[in-house]
Amino acid sequence: MSATQQAEDVKETATTGVKLTDAAAAKVKALIEQEGEEGLRLRVEVSPGGCSGLRYGLYFDTDNREGDVVQSYEGFEVVVDRMSVPYLMGANIDFADRIDAQGFTIDNPNAQGSCACGDSFH
Repeated sequence: MSATQQAEDVKETATTGVKLTDAAAAKVKALIEQEGEEGLRLRVEVSPGGCSGLRYGLYFDTDNREGDVVQSYEGFEVVVDRMSVPYLMGANIDFADRIDAQGFTIDNPNAQGSCACGDSFH
């Protein structure tokens, strides 16, 4: 990877605010390939709801919305809507596949608290 490509990757990561671990990126890529739909991307968003006021959404779609911020990974893209970017700045998405934990997790330095349901923050 050239220095220019590395600089572009850093800029894109800083713009979307979201970073995927290697494990999460590998799982997203595998799931997209399994679906086999052209143009499928991982959308990450923050929406109203949950007992603390906001909750995360992670899902695959092909929509292009005005103001979407797109980050390219090897083999797929991550999309964040412009309203969610400030809430996700510095967030890390990981994937665990262990006996005690399975699925995607979000470590977000912007979350000042959470509640028992585990999918919301304020």
